[in-house]
Amino acid sequence: MRSPRRTLAVAASLVMLFGVTLTACGGEDDTSAEKTITVYSGRSEDLVKPILDKFSADTGIKIDARYGNTAATATQLLEEGDKSPADVFFSQDAGALGAVAKKGLFAVLPGEVTAKVPETYRAKSGEWVGVTARARVLVYNADKVKEGDLPKSVFDLTKPEWKGKVGVAPTNASFQAFVTAITVQHGEAKAKEFLAGLKANDPQVRDGNGAILEEVDAGTLPVGLINHYYLGELAKERGTTPDALKAKLHFFEGGDTGALVNVAGVGILKKAADNADARALVDYLLSPEVQALFATETSEYPVVTGIAGPTYVPALDALDVPAVDLNDLDQLEATIALIKDSGLVP
Repeated sequence: MRSPRRTLAVAASLVMLFGVTLTACGGEDDTSAEKTITVYSGRSEDLVKPILDKFSADTGIKIDARYGNTAATATQLLEEGDKSPADVFFSQDAGALGAVAKKGLFAVLPGEVTAKVPETYRAKSGEWVGVTARARVLVYNADKVKEGDLPKSVFDLTKPEWKGKVGVAPTNASFQAFVTAITVQHGEAKAKEFLAGLKANDPQVRDGNGAILEEVDAGTLPVGLINHYYLGELAKERGTTPDALKAKLHFFEGGDTGALVNVAGVGILKKAADNADARALVDYLLSPEVQALFATETSEYPVVTGIAGPTYVPALDALDVPAVDLNDLDQLEATIALIKDSGLVP
């Protein structure tokens, strides 16, 4: 969804925040850097690259960044094991981080690092830490769906009145984590039932959250399951405010699984446990300046205490989230198998 214009906006904001011109990772200006760390990123390149570039410019630490889908990147790490060239894994969701931690590939982060983030948004083992938080929401077109007709629960989307009207992105890591959360909160049978019901209800399958939001805002799709911050991004790309868009956000209440709050986060691979440069990157991502940048530029929730979140959504601590421990979202392979078995993806 993010455009070249969007990338430039993030880059410009970094320059304004820190007053230093960005240096592209791996470019000619970096050849003098003696130190290099390899980052496997499940986060979008056009968002993360400006931040990693700025980190390199400030520290002289060169980054070999390798981008890809979070689930695919986590799978690659699991296949590579101790032979992986990665020093740091920057994941789109806690489930992928948990899957890598479960295989014993992460080092335990220092307590002074993890202490910056509330327990809710970090590994109990200290092996990964959240960087930003995002809420699952139902986005709807205000001209197509009346507020009073919105579903009370995400499970209502399998009912006949929503047949052919719901956009989903089953290959997206956030959707996969949401399905895992159903298993954690209600059991595997409930997850299978929901996926089967969704498939039978003729869902509109898309590659990502951005495509769903674009169609909902255009009115060609009534509703869709996405993360909250996409609305803020779309508004910025169009030079307007979220309130001016036709697309609106519906936050499920009552601890519904559809209101899951997940995190993007990082872990350091064991081989880099004593690598001060890898540690420096984690500290950088949790710094007040970068946390504030995530809130203002990508509309994600900061997880470091004391940093204000985006203004167009409820405060993070005001959300009525489900009773799901993010540490339990580590069933990545099992969840992908469930989704495939449902027929939502080939």
